[in-house]
Amino acid sequence: MENVERKLASELLRIKAVLLRPGEPFTWASGWRSPIYCDNRRILGDPGLRGKVASWLAGRARELFPEAETVAGVATGAIAHGALVADRLGKPFVYVRPKPKDHGTGSRIEGMLATGSPTVVVEDLVSTGMSSLEAVKALREAGARVLGMVAIFSYRFPEAEERFASEGVTLSTLSNYGALLEEACESGFIEPSDMDVLRQWRADPAGWMR
Repeated sequence: MENVERKLASELLRIKAVLLRPGEPFTWASGWRSPIYCDNRRILGDPGLRGKVASWLAGRARELFPEAETVAGVATGAIAHGALVADRLGKPFVYVRPKPKDHGTGSRIEGMLATGSPTVVVEDLVSTGMSSLEAVKALREAGARVLGMVAIFSYRFPEAEERFASEGVTLSTLSNYGALLEEACESGFIEPSDMDVLRQWRADPAGWMR
C-alpha cells in the first residue's frame, strides 16, 4: 500500500512547498518564529502533483464521509483544492470566506448550500486549528451538517487536536510534521543534527526563540 504521508512529504519538499530553515527561521503572520514554512498553493503549479493530491483528498473523503453531499473549501488556500475534490466526487462545491464580504449580499458562504446538507470540508493546512474551525462554525450556522474535514498537511499541534475534538470534528490529513521530518532527514534536506531543533519547535512553537 502506498504511504501517502511520506510520498506527499517528499513531493512537498521537491516543489519547495515546504521550506525547512532551522538556522534561519521564518516569522509567521502570528508573530511566531518558525524553522518551517508551508505554502500548499505551490501544488497547484505542478499538474501531476495537483491531480494526485486531489485524488488522495477525494479518496479520503469518500472513505471517511461517504454520505457527504457537499464539498466546502476554506478560503483562500483550499478553494482550488476543494473544487478539484468536488469535481472528482461529482458534488456541489461551496467555499467559506474568513469573514462576510462587505458588499453585495454580505455572504460568507459562496455557492449553493442546501440546508441540512451533509458536508465535508477541505483544508490545505492545519496549524492551531482556529481558522479551520471558524469555517466549520460558519458552515454550521448556515445550516450545513458538517461531517468532518480532510486536509493536505497538519503540524499536529496538541492544541489543534484538542480543539477539533472539543468541536466534534473528525480531521484526517494526508501528511504531517512527523512524516515530513523523517522524509527530510532521510532525503538529505536537513541534517540529523537539525532534528532536535525541529522537534523542540514543534513542542513549543509559541515560546520557541523567545
